[in-house]
Amino acid sequence: MIRLENATKLVRMKGVRKTIIENVTMTIPRGKSVGLLGRNGAGKSTLLQIIAGTLDLDNGRIVRKGKVSWPLGFQGSFQGNLSGEQNVRFVARIYGVDTQELVDYVAEFAELGVFFQAPVRTYSSGMKARLAFGVSMGVKFDYYLVDEITAVGDTNFKRKSQQVFKERLSDSDVVMVSHSPSTLRDYCQTGIVLEDGKLTYYDDLEEAIAAHEGNLRGRQ
Repeated sequence: MIRLENATKLVRMKGVRKTIIENVTMTIPRGKSVGLLGRNGAGKSTLLQIIAGTLDLDNGRIVRKGKVSWPLGFQGSFQGNLSGEQNVRFVARIYGVDTQELVDYVAEFAELGVFFQAPVRTYSSGMKARLAFGVSMGVKFDYYLVDEITAVGDTNFKRKSQQVFKERLSDSDVVMVSHSPSTLRDYCQTGIVLEDGKLTYYDDLEEAIAAHEGNLRGRQ
């Protein structure tokens, strides 16, 4: 269970204050994956960071009962001067998982070869994404957070990534941001719509998609 209680978050964008969420109280229940919808710039990625714990609320609090991932594919926390393996070892210690098991898993999954021992700052964006996705799949969570990314790399790697991700979701849930209703339908059963600082939870994903599309039409 993830619960927001009287939660408010404001950000400044180009000198303008924007409300992401305002005095929101909501529970995301365990056992159903949820699609997060909202117009461009509504603050969906910011909300994922709040859920992940990488961004603090201005007011209120968030309660997490369960292990929550960082946003899948997120590369920003890697230390560029450390090798891929050294970064994986650091993550293992932070999350309390077996270090060698995680290193072995990521080395095989990410398919980086000798670059696994090279500094991450020398990686291409695709290599960083492979490393990040491999680490994400190597640590088991109750909730996986996904921001438009479910697979990276060539066709074979994408197929492998999607297969492993779906295996993880057999006993975990996902909170997923995507502009593609078909992608949300593949992974989610319920939905949340973010609009003007308010969150509305729908137990049926189709109702959430319809509400979001109605919001878009209302401002055309």
